[in-house]
Amino acid sequence: MGTGNLKLTICHLYPKLLNLYGDIGNIKALQYRAENRGIEVNLKEVNAGDDIPNADIYFIGGGQDRQQVDVSFELQKHKDFLTKQRDENKVFLAICGGYQLLADYFQPIDGEKLIGISLLSGYTVGGKKRFIGNVTAKTEFTTPETLVGFENHSGRTYLTGSTKPLSHIIVGNGNNGEDLTEGARYKNVFGTYLHGSFLPKNPHFTDYLIKLALNNLSEDFELPPLDDTIEMNAHKSLINKPY
Repeated sequence: MGTGNLKLTICHLYPKLLNLYGDIGNIKALQYRAENRGIEVNLKEVNAGDDIPNADIYFIGGGQDRQQVDVSFELQKHKDFLTKQRDENKVFLAICGGYQLLADYFQPIDGEKLIGISLLSGYTVGGKKRFIGNVTAKTEFTTPETLVGFENHSGRTYLTGSTKPLSHIIVGNGNNGEDLTEGARYKNVFGTYLHGSFLPKNPHFTDYLIKLALNNLSEDFELPPLDDTIEMNAHKSLINKPY
């Protein structure tokens, strides 16, 4: 069948606390690319104190350390539910601070350790130098293979266990400035340090997430192509852009 009978529920986690550098654009990109294919989109916003609903795609953005503290306590309340959603192959995209909180822990240079919810295996420690600049990285599962964005973080993230890198660095520092990895993936949970917003500059990755979510709803569908001329021109203009 086509996509006309399908409906995606997208849940935006804690936008009032974690929404730096245009992260809301990631929600808009998912909605735009789904609706332009006739897929109905139901957007749900979850803030502090709210229950988290069932959804097909969960998004969480980046924020300052103080906001991360508040969100870390909120996420702990819902750890079991979100772990179940992960194990049912629901799609998660986490940016920067949200990425850190979906892993095992974040230890700032100054301050108490923030315990994550371990949807991804890995940890983050604060660094003295801040990584700020353009990033080009390469994946093993998208066409084109390149991902572009802008990083701005002092945390150093190290992946462990079955969690694999989202991509490998061509330009930039990525997870930690040491091992040439950027972001993380386990099942359908994705984390990245790329801001900017990330998805509008990478329409092929946006479609990849939508396809993963639709696979949970129906194994018999086609994702019609869109005219990506503007989006891909923006993407290509940033490939290998100096840091």
